[in-house]
Amino acid sequence: MRILGVGETNDLGDMYLRLMQAGHEVRVFMGDEKSHDVMQGMIDFVPDWRASLEWVREAGDEGIVVFETATLGGEQDSLRAAGYNVVGGSSVGDRLENDRKFGQEMLAGHGMQTAFSREFSSFDEAIAFIHAQPRRYVFKLNGANWLSARNYVGQMDDGRDVIALLTAARDRWSAEESASFLLMEFIDGVEVGVGAFFNGRKFLEPANLDWEHKRFFPGDIGELTGEMGTVVTYRGARRMFEATLSRLAPILEESGYCGYINLNTIVNEKGIWPLELTSRFGYPGFAILDSLHDDDWATILYGLTRGSIDSIRTKDGFSVGVVLTVPPFPYSDGYDELGRGTPICFRDNLTEEDMRSLHYGEVTMQDGELRTAGMIGYALVVTGIGATIEKARADAYQRVAKVVIPNGRYRQDIGVKLMQNDWARLKAMGWIG
Repeated sequence: MRILGVGETNDLGDMYLRLMQAGHEVRVFMGDEKSHDVMQGMIDFVPDWRASLEWVREAGDEGIVVFETATLGGEQDSLRAAGYNVVGGSSVGDRLENDRKFGQEMLAGHGMQTAFSREFSSFDEAIAFIHAQPRRYVFKLNGANWLSARNYVGQMDDGRDVIALLTAARDRWSAEESASFLLMEFIDGVEVGVGAFFNGRKFLEPANLDWEHKRFFPGDIGELTGEMGTVVTYRGARRMFEATLSRLAPILEESGYCGYINLNTIVNEKGIWPLELTSRFGYPGFAILDSLHDDDWATILYGLTRGSIDSIRTKDGFSVGVVLTVPPFPYSDGYDELGRGTPICFRDNLTEEDMRSLHYGEVTMQDGELRTAGMIGYALVVTGIGATIEKARADAYQRVAKVVIPNGRYRQDIGVKLMQNDWARLKAMGWIG
């Protein structure tokens, strides 16, 4: 097969490496200049992805364009109309993720209960609104270009901390575009995502459940990050899937959506509250899911574009993924001095199975040595699988101990809260078996 990857920061680099190792031809385009050293010497990069479209077309059914971001949905729609095989999303998918008000309206319109939310383009109007209706709010910026750390989950019942945040943001706002953001009522409960692949006509079985760990420090302390680790399973998702994500099949089919999609939710005794959609491959979610796949990426990508499969073969049990980072993650300022070029070493007892469980992120090959690269120090993801969360955790962390990165950081508690509280609560509410 011939795969052309199109993205900004080479988020799917691990997928491309595995496709290449299986004998497939791969070319990749990265739009962000700060990421041009990611996987240099490991993958074949092109300066203009459109110039490689004919190379893809020459492969016929086995030529596929894979989009990483939720920003080029219109391009994907046009390519599909021109006869190309495209995996990624669609223009409607982009809007579902990036226009939070639209996303909430679509979720409500398809029969899901949603938390109160209101969109703003003025910090002062938002501040006045909270003064008039004090409660705990979540602040979320619209668009695809903001770091997760810019969002904020309010902690005070009268909203004073969110008012303080909005005031500071107003005084320091320096972006060329005007602010656009959502204030959403805080909902207490278990945070859980439900995801599945969509082939343009229907969802492939099975769907999966995931429990993300977004904050930087153990115990869910500190700023929101891209992701510090996740627990996933392909078993037991049916009831949640049918109550939420499956209901979006009509709008996805109408838009020609082809790819992976995930819905993040809060679940409590009053039901499921959908929060936001990720209309693309999530990172590191795709790598953690990969550890549970019995079908390889070539089979999945081909099946999605041709509509030739109704399901993917997956393992029982759980996968735990642990993200390894270097300073100044999750920020980019100071990375050249603090983290870029840090060597990544492995202990002698690293096995072939261990190597398959290492999913590279912002790395490069320099003089035959693996080093950190890219923008923020998101080095790699280490996965472990097991029949239980506890066994998957043990499998993952025994591998983490075999990776040595000077000044490397990671969370040691991935999956602990799920084992101690959240799994039992979801089971008691009847959402999982």
